[in-house]
Amino acid sequence: MESYPPFTSTPVSGTYQTDKGPGKHRIGLIVLSNDYVTERDFINMRPSDDVALFTSRVQNSQDCTLETLPRMAPHISDAAALLVPDGQLDVIAYACTSGTVVMGYEEVSARICRNRAEVKVVTPITAAMVAFRRLDAQRLSVLTPYTEDVNHAIADHLVENGKDVRAFTSFHIEDNEVMAALPTEAIFHAALEADQPDADALFISCTAIRAVDVIQQIEDTIGKPVVTANQAMIWQSLRWSGYQGEIANYGKLLHLSHPT
Repeated sequence: MESYPPFTSTPVSGTYQTDKGPGKHRIGLIVLSNDYVTERDFINMRPSDDVALFTSRVQNSQDCTLETLPRMAPHISDAAALLVPDGQLDVIAYACTSGTVVMGYEEVSARICRNRAEVKVVTPITAAMVAFRRLDAQRLSVLTPYTEDVNHAIADHLVENGKDVRAFTSFHIEDNEVMAALPTEAIFHAALEADQPDADALFISCTAIRAVDVIQQIEDTIGKPVVTANQAMIWQSLRWSGYQGEIANYGKLLHLSHPT
């Protein structure tokens, strides 16, 4: 049998210094196991390579109900722990509007911070509430894909936080796969149906639907701000990460700074 000399690699001869790695602004993202949309929206709206996105997934049921949503809670900490565990993050965003409402922001934040105590935690509903204040939107029209049990939870949360819900329109979908399959044209026409003349803004809840794609088209048609779950979450994540630039074609919100 032919023998070979011991293998030795050649060391790099040039001198160098390491930098801080990819991303001046670093955002961790926890999406549901059956989410088709949120990562795509973040990537499409990412303003430059200065913003780095790191993603983990959390186990979730196919059905979106008040019974199934809390079941993902025990898995949130594990998902957060997988986000570049030895690296720096500015923000972690948990991408579930209804899940945050049902479990509560404090519960979601506590589970994320169990492994990443140093980061700020963004959720779609809390980001949306900040967006409404920034847009001076008190009276809301609401569009969701949810069934009635989840719709009640969303409506109650908005009212409890001081919002005047003028109309609430829904596709009445339970299956997350069907939500993801809603075409943007259907979302656009449903938004026009949902809008009310006396509302200050239209809120489109749920990270699972492709509402971001038609925000600008809806705003141009109804002449008022549109806040969607992913848009608000991305806006707050960018601002809290330190990125303060404007992003075109995704509604008025992405041109606004974040309140300190």
